[in-house]
Amino acid sequence: MLLFRLPDSQTFYTLESSQDIPVSFVSFDTKTVLDFKGTIKPVSRQDISGQSLAPKSKSQLIEIAKETEDSYALKIAQAKDFIEKNELRKLVLSRRKLLMYLDADPQKKLSLTKSFLKFCDSYPTAFCYLFEKNGEIWMGGFSEVLGKFDKKNHVFETMSVAGTLPLDENWTDKEVEEQKAVTDYIHSVIRKFSSNVKISSTKDLISGNIKHLKTDFLAEISPESLDKIIAELHPTPAVCGFPKELCAQGIKSIEHFNREFYAGYIRIETEDQIYYFVNLRCASFFKNYAFLFVGGGITLKSDPKKEWEETELKSLAIQQHLVFE
Repeated sequence: MLLFRLPDSQTFYTLESSQDIPVSFVSFDTKTVLDFKGTIKPVSRQDISGQSLAPKSKSQLIEIAKETEDSYALKIAQAKDFIEKNELRKLVLSRRKLLMYLDADPQKKLSLTKSFLKFCDSYPTAFCYLFEKNGEIWMGGFSEVLGKFDKKNHVFETMSVAGTLPLDENWTDKEVEEQKAVTDYIHSVIRKFSSNVKISSTKDLISGNIKHLKTDFLAEISPESLDKIIAELHPTPAVCGFPKELCAQGIKSIEHFNREFYAGYIRIETEDQIYYFVNLRCASFFKNYAFLFVGGGITLKSDPKKEWEETELKSLAIQQHLVFE
């Protein structure tokens, strides 16, 4: 089962049985690809609300130890050591926040489809999804586009998104530098495939209770270049760091958990467009608990307390929209 809604759209979609593969979820390390077969068709809110999903208990033992502010601060210190040793601009660290439902009200059950609808209502400009496949249930929503390709005019769009602050705070050098690193990297990739690249000014991207810095790119490319561009762009410095191979090693040695589909991407092919969405504000759901995946860019200027607060703020994107009944 798959439900999704495209950015700035009021229409929900699901898949009707066929052998086409219009939607694929790719894990952060690209080793896992979940293909969804079918033909994309609209589905009503009423039909979505009436569906029921029952999360399964996880088969293996879960790590109940919750990430604390102190343990995260220790990881940030390790990240700074890695940055300094390798002369990096930044490294992106993530957390897997454990949320136990039964702490709230044992009499009520989580409605994932109603949670999905509530989540969509709060994030009208985001791509939002909910899926169940092979016993796994994931939900997410985000405004970051890894790529968008117009099949008719061969225009490729992407964006650099980085830096996070509450809506009422002003940008500092830390966030500006972080976002510039992403912008520079994306520009270096796209100009290999196109001689005509247009870059916008940097603007605020509002996402619920937080904001990011965003720069848009437009370029004309050949259809044959599309897969190569995506392979070079993923993972972007916004979810990994740069150079990405070295940063991916650092992430693995510091984080000590599998990111799974978090910070991977979702490919959706329609009649006219091919979209690639970065899978950011997301969670995997089980019978009594969920893992909320969040992260942030670490630089030598990072303050551990602020980084912790940033991830807590990001985790509310999912947590505040869960519906129990």
